[in-house]
Amino acid sequence: MSLISQNAQKRRLEKSGADDGNDEGIGSPVAIDGEVGKGAKLKKHNKERKKKRTKMPEAQQNKEEEEMRQLESSLFGALYAPLEFGTEVGAAAAAPDRDAPLFFTDRSAADGVDDLPIYEEDLTHDDEEDEVIIKGRKPVWVDEEEERTEVDIVKVARLRKLRKEADEHLISGKEYEARLRGQHAKLNPFTGWADMDRKTPLPGTSDGESDDDGGVDDILQNNDELVVKDTVKLLPGMLEFSRLVDANIQDPSSGPINSVQFHRNGQLMLAAGLDKHLRFFQIDGKRNPKIQSIFIGDCPVLKAAFLPDGSEVILSGRRKFFYSFDLVNAAVSKIGPLTGREEKSLESFEISPDSRTIAFVGNEGYILLISAKTKQLIGTLKMNGSVRSLAFADGGNQLLSSGGDGHVYHWDLGTRKCIHKAMDDGSLASVSLCTSWDSSLFATGSTSGIVNVYKRDDFLGGKRKPLKTIENLTTDVGEMKFNHDAQILAITSRKERNGMRLVHVPSFSVFQNWPGPRFSLHYPRCLDFSPGSGFLSVGHAGGKVLLYKLHHYQNA
Repeated sequence: MSLISQNAQKRRLEKSGADDGNDEGIGSPVAIDGEVGKGAKLKKHNKERKKKRTKMPEAQQNKEEEEMRQLESSLFGALYAPLEFGTEVGAAAAAPDRDAPLFFTDRSAADGVDDLPIYEEDLTHDDEEDEVIIKGRKPVWVDEEEERTEVDIVKVARLRKLRKEADEHLISGKEYEARLRGQHAKLNPFTGWADMDRKTPLPGTSDGESDDDGGVDDILQNNDELVVKDTVKLLPGMLEFSRLVDANIQDPSSGPINSVQFHRNGQLMLAAGLDKHLRFFQIDGKRNPKIQSIFIGDCPVLKAAFLPDGSEVILSGRRKFFYSFDLVNAAVSKIGPLTGREEKSLESFEISPDSRTIAFVGNEGYILLISAKTKQLIGTLKMNGSVRSLAFADGGNQLLSSGGDGHVYHWDLGTRKCIHKAMDDGSLASVSLCTSWDSSLFATGSTSGIVNVYKRDDFLGGKRKPLKTIENLTTDVGEMKFNHDAQILAITSRKERNGMRLVHVPSFSVFQNWPGPRFSLHYPRCLDFSPGSGFLSVGHAGGKVLLYKLHHYQNA
């Protein structure tokens, strides 16, 4: 027997004797044989541990192992034994065997198949953290108090509006909170017009189109129909619409309304007229609250328009100057008279879609080009006859003009030259002009009430015959406008009561039920479609702005 075994046996016997208080069995053969076997096993175990040891000192090795176990417990939790309240991570990590594995895979929940966690965002709570839901597993923690809370939405009268079904009484606390949030958002819509950096879809693009990688996420984060109505072609004959509360019901004008226009986000609308006021309204179709009113003391407004980028409003009247209102800084600036020009009136203008150029109608056939940034005169164009109307095309690179000689001019703004000139079919004097958003179509209106619709490429190619001649108006054509997808063309006449028609462009037929026997348009002077054509506003000589909902289009 080796010295180590003898010492181990001796310590074992001494301990046994101290515990029993007698010397019985110390020298028995059975005890001796048992201790000899244990000594052999201990010797073998010590040899195996010596082989696994590295060259570094034992104290340093133990210290590194302890630090590694603490780091594992901090990152992955208690791998070897669950922590209890009041215990330290180090104490829990030091207890298990040193040879335990650093990582393990729990396959008990799915029969050996790895399950990936599914992240699901709670759409009804914007301020709550994302929940991690693992298939086939029960949640680790549930707010039992919130789940047990129930609210009777019938007992309190003001909560009955939260019901989704007539016989609904009790709802959970979580559902109650979600419905309150939805009701608050419904009554207090987001004033997105104040966010100048918010991205908005360009006119003519569908809801599913997106310029960034978040387009798919935007679809998955709402429960709207994937195929909305405005992707379907509008049918001729009868137009589905409804009359809403007047857009300026909270502050009607004391004079005729000469300009109405929606902001590019579809929520903000301006109205201006001869009472020298510029008013802004937030359009929701129910209350249409007024946002702001600005008084321009020395200029009855004949036209007001947003810059397409939404940063400014340009106002003009029968004056040698015009005004600019900065929406960001709420500052009004007076510009003019223009250097080198003697125009007594700058009442008519158009703004390019790229927000770079403002084109004013000048005297004796001149078109004045103003920089939208510096508000300085940057060039002029000259027609043979007088200028009556203007319209931009090709994203602002080209300009169309018409006037007293009955011709339609196409100008290249890059070279400031006329690239095409042709006679408007059957017209002696054109007084109105408009183009579609994609510049594929344009329409001209004459003093006799005739409206011609052309395909621009064919017109530039030499085809003088219009696609359609509309003869539903009998007096001077006022304002005309295509909606965002060019399926509707609105035409007006200021001299005729109810002098407004909506034309179904694909078939070039007038909608029969517009404006209807119950509704009166008075003497319409201006109109505008919202960016998504969900709303149509009409300003008339009585100082009101009528608001209509076009049911075919879902977005404002």
